[in-house]
Amino acid sequence: MFNPQAGYPFRSDNKPRNELFEFAKAWLGTTLAFALVYRGLGLLNAVIIMGIAAGLGIVIHELAHRVVARRFGSQAHFFANDAMLVISVLLALTGFIFAAPGAVHHRGYLTKKQVGLVAAAGPASNMVLALLSLIIIQIAKILNIEFLFVIAFYSYVVNSLLGIFNMIPYGPLDGAKIMDWDMRAFIAMASVGGLLYVVQYLPIAKNLIVFGF
Repeated sequence: MFNPQAGYPFRSDNKPRNELFEFAKAWLGTTLAFALVYRGLGLLNAVIIMGIAAGLGIVIHELAHRVVARRFGSQAHFFANDAMLVISVLLALTGFIFAAPGAVHHRGYLTKKQVGLVAAAGPASNMVLALLSLIIIQIAKILNIEFLFVIAFYSYVVNSLLGIFNMIPYGPLDGAKIMDWDMRAFIAMASVGGLLYVVQYLPIAKNLIVFGF
């Protein structure tokens, strides 16, 4: 998520937060939330798999926002939303997932186009990860490496979900900022994200995501 409003959140002592620690909290909280939802895999397996599939997907999403914002000359940093991380873990206990681990905040002027491009970088990174995961699934099948297949499969499921979810044009989600910048870009990204997400439900593509031959 990208917050185009200027300014950084600070600690209660008015000192800036440690960004590495902020990313670690987002990774850990997201991993735990998704692991609880998929605890049917076995909690330890779920933590390992979701640490790569979900935790890493969220971190790369936020890093993409930050990298593009900085490329435009903005001072951009990620800050975790502690309250939402706790809520996401609690909701996960009921089987419901809601990933809102934090946002990239910035200082500096950005045009509407630049805001749109910074916002687009996040879901685009998840779509790329989902596509790469589909490729790794096929490699895992050829090499007959089941655990790699499982990780790649859930990476595809989670990242395709993150990609299309963040394209919802509402509130603080990235889709609203992309739509505000360029409707054509929004339609193109939403179409790609939607296609990547529904592939898992298409009979014609079923063999793509089933282990073995």
